[in-house]
Amino acid sequence: MKILRFTGASSTGRPIPTFPVLLVIGLMAVLALPASAAKKIIFDTDPGTDDALALMLALNSPELDVRAITVVPGNVTAAMGLENALHMASLANRCDIPVAAGAQHPLFQKLITAEFWHGKNGLGNIELPPSKCKVDSRFGPDLIIQLVHASPHEITLVPVGPLTNIALAVEKDPSIVPLVKEVILMGGSIAGGNVNAAAEANIYNDPEAAQIVFQAGWPLTMVGLEVGDKAPFTRKYLAELGQSHGPVNDFIVSETFGASGSPMYDPSAVAVAIDATLVKVQEMHVDVETRGEFTRGETVGNRRGGVEHNVLHGDRYVIEGVDPVKPNAKVCVDVDADRLLQLFVSRIRGK
Repeated sequence: MKILRFTGASSTGRPIPTFPVLLVIGLMAVLALPASAAKKIIFDTDPGTDDALALMLALNSPELDVRAITVVPGNVTAAMGLENALHMASLANRCDIPVAAGAQHPLFQKLITAEFWHGKNGLGNIELPPSKCKVDSRFGPDLIIQLVHASPHEITLVPVGPLTNIALAVEKDPSIVPLVKEVILMGGSIAGGNVNAAAEANIYNDPEAAQIVFQAGWPLTMVGLEVGDKAPFTRKYLAELGQSHGPVNDFIVSETFGASGSPMYDPSAVAVAIDATLVKVQEMHVDVETRGEFTRGETVGNRRGGVEHNVLHGDRYVIEGVDPVKPNAKVCVDVDADRLLQLFVSRIRGK
């Protein structure tokens, strides 16, 4: 996703870029927690400030066992994203987790990066110490394939960036589809986009990859803009986060921020992986528009579960019934925002 800033709203309703304060506090609060019977996840990411917060939530949640971090271009270039992922793993003291480079560009279109929202280095221009972690030599999609086969029916994929790596893994080895436990992705919207009127940023950055992922046939939950937009991280939650005192916390809490807060897009997918009861879902068939002049990248959800069946009679078509459409996704349509944000606060505070 493109946006994670404490900000007021512009005249267009889009956030005004400011200092990424949540990223600072989160990076200082990461703890490495042991994983026992935790849900095994592969975290696919284009870091990205909100990707960083999502990863920190995952690493601070005993319900999740992060088995790999695979990097996809999106918010920043593939090279910058890989560097950022290594920084985050190092800050979390989790060099045991493989961090692998993936695709270098979308399947068919040119890459669109978002330094405008995330700063030149993708992490709000925060200078981080050199990473102690090293790049895993495996190609990200190959690592996904390998880990899924090693733990059949146990791996949950949590992609929070463009879906290029996931699509490449499916195209290379379709046999992983029935072996993946589930896919919980941050992306899409059934109520309008954020890069334009129709499309959400992650899907817009590689619509063809997204269509492959949505049509693959595995259990899939779409955590779209509807969740993040309803769960802004406001000053109320910032104040709760600041109850654990320290120089960074106290500095951040003393600052003045826009009342509207910042949507928690990527962390919401991790939150749903932790606790699916945080959201209300509706099963529907979702397709990704790949050709429309104004709608490329739109996630089109069939809410009614059917399409009219038209039969040609002479010079016209006649509707002769309705063909059922099988759902391929659980689409998040509502969220218990307070519980989601309290989950984030409590984990980052380490309580």
